[in-house]
Amino acid sequence: MNGVHRILLAVSGGKIGRKFGRMIVVELHTIGRTSNKRRSTMLTAPIFGNGTYVLVASKGGDRRNPQWYTNLTVNPEVELTVDGTTSRFIARTATDDERQRMWPEIVTSYSGYAGYQRRTDRQIPVVICEPVGDDIRP
Repeated sequence: MNGVHRILLAVSGGKIGRKFGRMIVVELHTIGRTSNKRRSTMLTAPIFGNGTYVLVASKGGDRRNPQWYTNLTVNPEVELTVDGTTSRFIARTATDDERQRMWPEIVTSYSGYAGYQRRTDRQIPVVICEPVGDDIRP
C-alpha cells in the first residue's frame, strides 16, 4: 500500500486515496529505534475524531508486530500527515479496557482486522495518537 498509495495521493493532489472504506488514510512518521532516522508508513485510521487517531498494528495478522509499532513504543513522539497537514502526536498502546471497548468499532470499520486477529497468537496492538502542543484541536 505504501508506494502506490503515496503516488496516487501525490498525482491526484490528495483527491484520490484519502479514504479506504470507512477509514481515513494517514501517513505515520516515527523515529527508527536503532537507526534514529525518520520513518514513514501509510496506514488507515479506523477511529478518528476530536484530533485523536486510532491505528491498528495488525501487520496482516503476522506473528510479529510491525516495525512502525516497535519504533513508537521506543519513541512515542510521532507525526501524522492527514489530508496534507502534518501534526505532532503522542502515541500510546491502548489499555486492555480501551482496546476491548474500541475493537468492535475497529472491526466494523474494516472486517479484515477480525481475520488478522484470528490468524495470529499475539494480541494485535491498538494505538491511540493524541495531539500535543500547538497541534491540539478543539
